[in-house]
Amino acid sequence: MRKLVLLFLLPLLTGLLALPASAQYPNQPIRMIAPFPPGGSVDIMARLIGEPLDRQLGQRIVIENRSGASGNLGMEAAMRAAPDGYTIVLNTIPLVTNQSLFKNLTWDPIKDFVPIGMVATAPHALVVPKRNPANSVQELLAAARANPGKMNYASAGIGTTFHFCAEMFKDETGTNIVHVPYKGGGPALVDTLSGVVDMSFPTLSAVLPHVKSGNLKALAVTSATRSKLLPEVPTMQEAGVKGFEFTQWLALLAPAGTPQPVVAKLNSALNAALGSKDVADKFAQQGFEPFITSPEESRKFLANEVQRYARLIKARGITAE
Repeated sequence: MRKLVLLFLLPLLTGLLALPASAQYPNQPIRMIAPFPPGGSVDIMARLIGEPLDRQLGQRIVIENRSGASGNLGMEAAMRAAPDGYTIVLNTIPLVTNQSLFKNLTWDPIKDFVPIGMVATAPHALVVPKRNPANSVQELLAAARANPGKMNYASAGIGTTFHFCAEMFKDETGTNIVHVPYKGGGPALVDTLSGVVDMSFPTLSAVLPHVKSGNLKALAVTSATRSKLLPEVPTMQEAGVKGFEFTQWLALLAPAGTPQPVVAKLNSALNAALGSKDVADKFAQQGFEPFITSPEESRKFLANEVQRYARLIKARGITAE
């Protein structure tokens, strides 16, 4: 009888052992690399999405901060990881800009990674100090054109989203506004509030309390539609800068060569997490909204962003520090 049982079970056991690794995925913790220091937007969003992904996948998501060189160290570590779905990476705008900013970059955002899906998106805002006489984008543009090279804007540093948003604004409007880079968004915001600089283009969430208090005036948001956080503030396009759209976004990726079934399972889990009210509410507290896509939609979006920023970086002569 024992032999008969073994003869019956042997084909079944052999078939289970022969299943591809992707069919058993995931059966161990998954490492999510955040290529920036703790406390920044990428780190915060990694931790916000990590917990619901835990629940969807049935495995722990371990957040690993690999900061340095504007995110390049973390991206290189992710690129060199085994393409088995147990290392993924969350990144934002530097994913598509670093190739144009740095010479001899060791990783390529399109060739070396496969998108799992987009995660979130958030607008920036054009803000001026309360004592600035401009009360609209057109009034500000009129002043900038009447005084070329005499007005300035603050950014959180070269290559930051503050910087790119402002340079895109200058490119679209043909204005000469001087860049004043700071070492971080905090100092840039302080000098914008005090009127040391004429304007800034920070994330909406960063300046929302100061706009609500009246210490800053928000002239426009940079997204295609108005923000629920400041519904009375027009979009840049409504304010007369046609075709202007700029948002910060986050994308989740895996090393190139990760099996398609694994990518599909990760995308399904990610989108299920993003579709929950709990995640949407937590994102809103950070000024973000869920951005639900398929892997292919993400790939097309990122490829377009690579080209868009490459054109901007070349046109504006932007170089890394």
